[in-house]
Amino acid sequence: MELNLVEIPQEVAAAKARLGIIGNAPALTEALTRAVRVAPIDLSVLVTGESGTGKEFFPKIIHQFSPRKHSRYIAVNCGAIPEGTIDSELFGHEKGAFTGAIATRKGYFEEADGGTIFLDEVAELPLTTQARLLRVLESGEFIKVGSSTVQKTSVRIVAATNVDLERLVREGRFRQDLFYRLSTVQINVPPLRERGNDITTLARRFAADFSERYRTPQITLTEEATRTMLHYAWPGNVRQLKNVVEQMALFEAGQEIDDAILRKYLPDVPATLSPTLAGTPSTGAYEREREALFNLIWRLQSEIDDLRAIVTGRGSSVPSEEAPITPHVEVATSVTPQPTSLVKYAPTASDLPPRNARRAEADEPLPTLEENERELIRLALERNMGRRRNAAAELGFSERTLYRKIKEYNLE
Repeated sequence: MELNLVEIPQEVAAAKARLGIIGNAPALTEALTRAVRVAPIDLSVLVTGESGTGKEFFPKIIHQFSPRKHSRYIAVNCGAIPEGTIDSELFGHEKGAFTGAIATRKGYFEEADGGTIFLDEVAELPLTTQARLLRVLESGEFIKVGSSTVQKTSVRIVAATNVDLERLVREGRFRQDLFYRLSTVQINVPPLRERGNDITTLARRFAADFSERYRTPQITLTEEATRTMLHYAWPGNVRQLKNVVEQMALFEAGQEIDDAILRKYLPDVPATLSPTLAGTPSTGAYEREREALFNLIWRLQSEIDDLRAIVTGRGSSVPSEEAPITPHVEVATSVTPQPTSLVKYAPTASDLPPRNARRAEADEPLPTLEENERELIRLALERNMGRRRNAAAELGFSERTLYRKIKEYNLE
């Protein structure tokens, strides 16, 4: 594992100290340097990186090191606002514009005039809202919902996403002109597995903070446990590391954490860990999500086929219709998203048709990934009696992502 030895510019050191950012990995230092350098220049910035890497720090740095630092800073999670109300939240509405609009309301772009808006999960914006946002970026103009009056605003926009926006542009799900407007300057936040010794530095800091806050004896790590931490993939990045360390700090207070104890808190860690190479390109949450779905369904189908072969080949001592068999499901750590609820939902043998039943001939093509994903979404909706919020939680999607996929797969 490479040492994190790199000269840190004075401005970057000041930004780290102000926001409590820990780590000296070259890739992290490069990202922070770009944020500090672009801060005084009033350009739009797109922050990319996997979920849990700390993207939310970068718009704060850009705001605090810019001439707008004395004006408002507003952070908006675009994925948490329902599609029907997001235009009203961002741009405001007039009284009577829709049912429940009992008074005129200012939107975030009016409230943040002169300041900075951070649009987190910008890929979740509907296409109609993307068009409105593009107008703000191009001319500084917007219109409230239910109004015909054009208003002006001076707002700097910093956006963030954990998905590949260029792929969404090719698929027609994100406007190309908006993508180029948002990504005037692009900052990529490295995943934790590419930050080398920052992993143990962060772990010690989280442990010390927990011990100080709750007055518990502090934990320590053996060399073997440290090596395991350095070689683990950390799919949930810094957020997952903090979760693991705080659990150990609580339940193993005052103990020396060896490799055996550490592995109890790491999900599906293999017996032998290979070092993660710095600079390995990350796939992004969308690709990991789809790959996890594919692995989940494929492993289920394989186990179901094996079980049916045993039952039919040995005389069926336990008929499947009398006692449905629930196979054990595991998802490889290389594709397990940060604490996701995908593994909470383990369909039984009666939920999914066996692979052989869907293929009349051995050489018939396998189901596509889209077919597998559609089937899993349909099963989750049936399991939750059509309650989309519960289905989205089980599948590990945001509600908006689930709504989009329901329309895409015609599952209304």
